[in-house]
Amino acid sequence: MAEEVAEGFVRVRLDLSYEGKDFSGWAKQPSGRRTVQGEIEAALRTVTRSEVNFDLTVAGRTDSGVHARGQVVHVDLPEQVWAEHEEKLLRRLAGRLPHDVRVWSVARAPEGFNARFSAIWRRYQYRVTDHPGGVDPLIRSHVLWHDWELDVERMNAASALLVGEHDFAAYCKKREGATTIRTLQELWWERGADGVVTGTVRADAFCHNMVRSLVGALLYVGDGHRDVEWPAKVLAARVRDSAVHVVKAHGLTLEEVAYPADELLAARAVEARNVRTLPGSGAGSGESGGGCC
Repeated sequence: MAEEVAEGFVRVRLDLSYEGKDFSGWAKQPSGRRTVQGEIEAALRTVTRSEVNFDLTVAGRTDSGVHARGQVVHVDLPEQVWAEHEEKLLRRLAGRLPHDVRVWSVARAPEGFNARFSAIWRRYQYRVTDHPGGVDPLIRSHVLWHDWELDVERMNAASALLVGEHDFAAYCKKREGATTIRTLQELWWERGADGVVTGTVRADAFCHNMVRSLVGALLYVGDGHRDVEWPAKVLAARVRDSAVHVVKAHGLTLEEVAYPADELLAARAVEARNVRTLPGSGAGSGESGGGCC
């Protein structure tokens, strides 16, 4: 069964972006550290003049330092709160939120929508420069400096061997009860006119550290320290390899989250909660929705 919105509540979709540099990740923490979720929930509580907190459900939890251009969340608001604030909520949030997080749209979500489980894919980009002089100061918060020349063709050849449905345990930080089976739909690299090399990574979901671990392995291929086949061999082993370096978070941005047609939202939310296994393996557990980077 798809999750039902409680009687007397309205599910609202928010589209937002943030610079992750000064946040301790997406999820609010008991330590009181500054997080994206904490800032938005506090602003929402203030502008609606509510005594209770309205919890946000996010499409993909991001780690400390990771940015987002196309993050999606939902929140269930009491009908009377939505009716009172619907027209002015976006502008009021703009006046209350800090400048490193912005909400771009606020709208009643279609029936069956779940920001996390209804998503069919998430797309990230990782940006790195191998310029011997370092990173342009104007983009230093979003681009990693790699002190070796990178061969993009080698990186693309290695990336192609990783695309498809696999157990990405070798590239994930294992979490109890969570599956590491993912479908990597797209992974490729391109050098821009400014010399910045951008990696595009798209999958149905990601497990913890998956994107940054993949990037770390492919950088070693690009700079010649490892052969083209090495990342695929690591993947096939299905165990964490100490040679795989998890690159720094600041080069990573969540660019986009995609959803199916409205009439398919509820079915997709149910599917994403199912236990995942590889053909013939009989292995796999936990939910695959959401994920981290």
